[in-house]
Amino acid sequence: MTKLRVLGVDGCKDGWVAVELHDGVFAKAHLAPNLTALLAERQDVDVVGLDMPLGLAKAGWRQADIAAAAALGTARSTVFRVPPRPVWLEEEYEAAVKRCREITGQGFSRQAWALRAKLLEANAYRDRDQHRVYEVHPEVSFRGIAQGRTLASKKTWQGQMQRRDLLVEVGIAVPADLGAAGRAGPDDVLDAAAAAWSAHRIATGHAISYPDPPEEHASGDTIAIWC
Repeated sequence: MTKLRVLGVDGCKDGWVAVELHDGVFAKAHLAPNLTALLAERQDVDVVGLDMPLGLAKAGWRQADIAAAAALGTARSTVFRVPPRPVWLEEEYEAAVKRCREITGQGFSRQAWALRAKLLEANAYRDRDQHRVYEVHPEVSFRGIAQGRTLASKKTWQGQMQRRDLLVEVGIAVPADLGAAGRAGPDDVLDAAAAAWSAHRIATGHAISYPDPPEEHASGDTIAIWC
């Protein structure tokens, strides 16, 4: 019987880390310097859940970020608002903030700007492979698994153990030895596993989207965070 294969992907200091599930169960982990290298070797994967904004508004803020932040309640700060497409075409943060203020009336954080290279890489890849690549957000995924239980910050020992336990609850037991992928930070590995959980839900038709239905843009982009 053919197995359902999905991949959850998160950015990390060495590039991208991924957790692969077969029929919802941990199968292997991967580490690659760029997204193309990672996914080119995983053509047998049915759905890819990618922790990176996919689809950029021409003007204004994305409804996906607003809806996901509202769903997270007190943890809403883990979702940052993604500036419109023209902002990301700037090469310096100061110029990007100025452009953002011109379009939206507001600026945005350096933390968001630090994602620029990976964000542009991910969107360029998604434009070539739209049928299987979906945007996910690990904190939205974890809170979907937690079903109302309070979670500590993922940067704390308690928070990381809570998230590992939640993954085990849904059948995703990430082993201690991940080979090269073990060089990624613990929070990045956990995020990739949560992204894989959402990817499995997408593949099996059980996922929900923020917003619902997804936001449609004249550019042809469909924008949503899936869980």
